[in-house]
Amino acid sequence: MDSWNVHDLPTAATVESGPVSADQESSGVNAAAPRRLDRPPVATDRATFAPDFGCRFAIFGDAEEEFDWTQPVRRDARATTAMLALPAANRRFIDRGIVPTYLVDYPVVETPASAEAVRAMIEAGECEVGTQLHPWVNPPYDEVVSQPNSFVGNLPRALERAKLHALTTQIEVATGVRPVIYRAGRYGIGPNTAGLLAEAGYRLDVSVRALFDYSDQTGPNFAAHPVWPWWVSPTMLELPLTAGYTGLLNRHSQLHRHVTLRGPLARLRLLNRVALTPEGMPRAEALAVIDRLLEEGITLFSLSFHTPSVVPGHTPYVRDQADLKTFWSWWDAVFDRFDRHGVKPARASEIIAAAVPRTA
Repeated sequence: MDSWNVHDLPTAATVESGPVSADQESSGVNAAAPRRLDRPPVATDRATFAPDFGCRFAIFGDAEEEFDWTQPVRRDARATTAMLALPAANRRFIDRGIVPTYLVDYPVVETPASAEAVRAMIEAGECEVGTQLHPWVNPPYDEVVSQPNSFVGNLPRALERAKLHALTTQIEVATGVRPVIYRAGRYGIGPNTAGLLAEAGYRLDVSVRALFDYSDQTGPNFAAHPVWPWWVSPTMLELPLTAGYTGLLNRHSQLHRHVTLRGPLARLRLLNRVALTPEGMPRAEALAVIDRLLEEGITLFSLSFHTPSVVPGHTPYVRDQADLKTFWSWWDAVFDRFDRHGVKPARASEIIAAAVPRTA
C-alpha cells in the first residue's frame, strides 16, 4: 500500500520513546523504553509470527456502559443492561469457531450482573478478556469531565496510571483473570500510555485505529500509522484496528490525509477510508478492503464492535431490528470472505504466543 512504503516510515532516530539508561543503550534496541503509541512505528518494529500461524483475524468487542452518543460523556451514565444479551449473541461467533476478546470497562465489572456474564463466558472458554478504559466512569475521579479528558492519554501520567491500576485490579477481582490486552476508550492513548501498560504487565495493545485522526477532538492522530502489527517494547505488541481504502484512487491513499478532500472523494466514490467494523462501514466496502489488504501481504486482521450494539437502541449503528439484522449479516459476509481466502480466526492469546520475539 502506497502509504506504508518502508521509505515513508520514520527512522528510529525520529521516533520518540521514553528515557533510556546507559545499560539499556548498551544492550541494543530490545532494551529500549516502549515506543510512544501516539507516534508511528519504524519499519523495523514490524512484528512477524510463527510460520505455521498463517493468515488470521481476531475480534475485539468494546464491552461498555450504555450512553447517549450524541451528548457529552457523563459520569452517571453507567447502565450495562445490554451485557446481559451478550452471551447469547456471542454464540454466533462461537458457532463459527471464533473466540472474541471482550475489552471490559469499569461499569461492566463493577456491576454484578454484567460482571457475571463476562465471567461465565470466560469459564466456558467462549471469550477472552481485556481492558477498556473510559476515564469518565473509571476511578479515581480527580479530573473534570470534558472532551479532552475523555481521552485518557491526555490526563496527567499519575492519574492515567491510577485509573489503569484501578480497572486492571477490578477486572481481576470480577473475572478471576488478570488482563494483558488493552484498549484506551475512544482510542485515546497518549505519550505515557505505552510505558504504563508495560509497567502493568500488558502484552497486547489494540488502541490504535490505523488511518484515522482524532486530533480535531483533542485525541490522537493515527493517520500515518500502518495497519500491520508492531513491537512497542520487547514484551508488548500493538495490533491496530484494521482499515484500508476503497475507490478508484485507492492506490493514492495519501490523498485522504488532506482533510478538505476527504468528503468530496468519498461522495464521488474515488477514495473512501473503511475500518473493519460493522458499525457504520458498508459490507461491500469491508469485503473490498479485505481483498486488497490480502493482496498487499497483510496477514493479521483486527475487527471490532461495541457490545451495546447487540441490543437495538443503545448505539447509533443498531437502532432497531432491521439494523440488527444488517449488523449480523455484515459479520456473516466477512466470515465467508475470510473462509474463501483461508484466513482463520485467532484468539488474542494465540496472537501473543505466536509473535516471533525481536532480536537486536
